[in-house]
Amino acid sequence: MSEKTLLDTAHAAMMQNPEDVQLRMSFYSILADIEVFLLLEAEPKAEMIEPQIVEVEGERLVLGFDSAARLSAFTGGPAPYAALSGRIMAQMLATEGAGLALNLEVAPSSIMLPAEAMVWMCDTLKAAPQEAAPAAKRKGGLAALKSPDIPEVLLHALDAKLSRAAGLANVAYLVAKEEGGMMLAILGAKEPAQAPLAKAASEALVFSGLEDTSLDVAFFNDSEALRDQFARAGLRFDVPVPATPSLQTPAAPGRDPSAPPKLR
Repeated sequence: MSEKTLLDTAHAAMMQNPEDVQLRMSFYSILADIEVFLLLEAEPKAEMIEPQIVEVEGERLVLGFDSAARLSAFTGGPAPYAALSGRIMAQMLATEGAGLALNLEVAPSSIMLPAEAMVWMCDTLKAAPQEAAPAAKRKGGLAALKSPDIPEVLLHALDAKLSRAAGLANVAYLVAKEEGGMMLAILGAKEPAQAPLAKAASEALVFSGLEDTSLDVAFFNDSEALRDQFARAGLRFDVPVPATPSLQTPAAPGRDPSAPPKLR
């Protein structure tokens, strides 16, 4: 049996507590962030892919796996596939009205997700982040910030999101605002990385199921002085340093969030 994955753990918790909304949201949050390997009928061409589809009780399901090894275990050998992020996969399947047969017969996280689940997942991922003005520009500046009372589910969600943001920023701090709500202060993020980071923070909140919680996102240049001020009131999240980049290869289908691949 293949090594247990993060998705396996989230799936087991969800199945053991089917009424727990936060556990179900956590499973979908992880699914959105991981890479999903879709089994294809043939090698992909340009931005067109032809996934293998099974029909279960009239439901069209695309075969997907959370690792290439599990896909190979299902097929019994090498097979054509497309590796897509979970969020792009959800967008593609929602558009095409298809569901997902995930890790079928090869993992404890084997589950069939209908087309409605893909539509819901896609809609949830569209949640717009609210970006705050830098706190230093507000009346009272950073002095108006205080230590946050952080729900554990949000703490884990933010930690998971930022741990997968290698190289996009240097460090982040979660603080409470004097006027209410919380702010995630992200230091050292270049402008192109700011929208993805704000989106990731928004998704962490949405998938935590905390409908009454407010979370702003603000970006700052990195400095020891700012780190010291945020550290007095906030909880620190370290952002991993990226691994040494490998040689560039041509973009594969499904890498562009604005143009998910089409099914044939």
